[in-house]
Amino acid sequence: MTIAVSVPIGGNLNVAKEILRGVAQAQIEINSQGGINGIPLKIVIVNDDNKIDIGTKVAQALVQDQSILAVIGHNSSEVSIATVPTYQAGGLVMMSSTSTAKELSGAGSHIFRSVPSVRFQANALSQYVVKQQNKKNIGICFNASAKASQSLQEEFTAAVFSDGSKISRVNCDLSNPNFNADKVIEEMLSDRVDALLLSPGVEKIEKGIEIAVIARNRLLLLGDGTLYTFKTLQLGQGAIADMVLTVPWHPEFLANNPFADNAVKLWGGDVNWRSATSYDATLAIAGGLRQNATRAGLQQTLSSNTFEIEGAAGKISFQPSGDRANPSIFVKVSKGDRSGVGYDFVPLR
Repeated sequence: MTIAVSVPIGGNLNVAKEILRGVAQAQIEINSQGGINGIPLKIVIVNDDNKIDIGTKVAQALVQDQSILAVIGHNSSEVSIATVPTYQAGGLVMMSSTSTAKELSGAGSHIFRSVPSVRFQANALSQYVVKQQNKKNIGICFNASAKASQSLQEEFTAAVFSDGSKISRVNCDLSNPNFNADKVIEEMLSDRVDALLLSPGVEKIEKGIEIAVIARNRLLLLGDGTLYTFKTLQLGQGAIADMVLTVPWHPEFLANNPFADNAVKLWGGDVNWRSATSYDATLAIAGGLRQNATRAGLQQTLSSNTFEIEGAAGKISFQPSGDRANPSIFVKVSKGDRSGVGYDFVPLR
C-alpha cells in the first residue's frame, strides 16, 4: 500500500530530514508488525522545495497516480494551503504534520493535520504570559511572508486582548528588507513592552535568534515551534536562557512512550517535534487504511468521531475541522548537556 510524503529537500534539507525520520520510523514499525492487513507500507518521497508552484504540480501528479492512497505534507503552510483545492477535488487525503496556519482549519473534508492548529498555541501562550506571568504589554516579532507566523500573530493578538492585556503597536516584521533588530528592541523598550513573542518562520530563524540575543535579560522571551531547533540553542546559548516555547511534542513529556527512545536507537540522537508529528501522521493513515484501504474509505475513517489511536504526541483523533485535538506543550531553554552546546529545551512543568 502506497502513500506519499512531500518534503522541502531543496528548500530546507534539515526540515526534510526531520519529517522523513518520523515517516521512516513509523514505516519500519508498521512493516515489522505485518504491514497493513498483511500488505507492506510503501512510501513515495517527493520534493516540493517549500515552493507553491512546485507543490501544486506535485499535488496534481499525486492525485492522478491512483496507487497513492494518501499524502503526508506539505511542510510549509503556504504550499499546504495552495494544494488544498487539488487534493479536495481529487478525493485524496492530505495530512500535514508541520503546517499550523489557521486557514487549514476546515479547509476541506480531505484535509487533516497531525500537528495542532496555531489557535492552540496562541491561547496557551496568552494564558502563560498574561495569567501566569502577569505581563501587560506584549510585543510580537513575526514574519508577514509566512502564513503560519501571520496566523499566530493574529490569533495571539486576539487571545491577549481577551485575557486582559495589550499588544504593543511597535511593528516587528522580519520579512521587511529594512528590518533593524536593535532599533525595534529600543522602540519596544520605549513603549514599555515587558514580554516578546518571536515567530520567525523557518526561513528567518537566525533573525529571530538575533532579536532574542539583543533583548536578553530585558524582556520575557516567548517563541513558537519553529524555534525548536538545534540551531536556536547553538546560536542563542546563554542569551536565550529561560525563553519559553510552545511545541507539539517533547521527548520527555509523555512517560512510558517508546517513540523517543526508539528514535535515538534508530537515528543516533534526539529527534524533534516534526519527526514526532510525521510519525503520528503515518500511524494515523495506516490505522485508517486498516479499516478501509481506499481513498474514499480512508477519508471516512479519519473523519469518524470514533477514530483514535495512540501516537508519539499522545492520542491521535481529529476534530470536524480536520485539526488534531491536542494541547500545546511548553518547553524552556535551560542549561543542560543533552544537545551538546550547553543548553537544552526542557519541559516546563
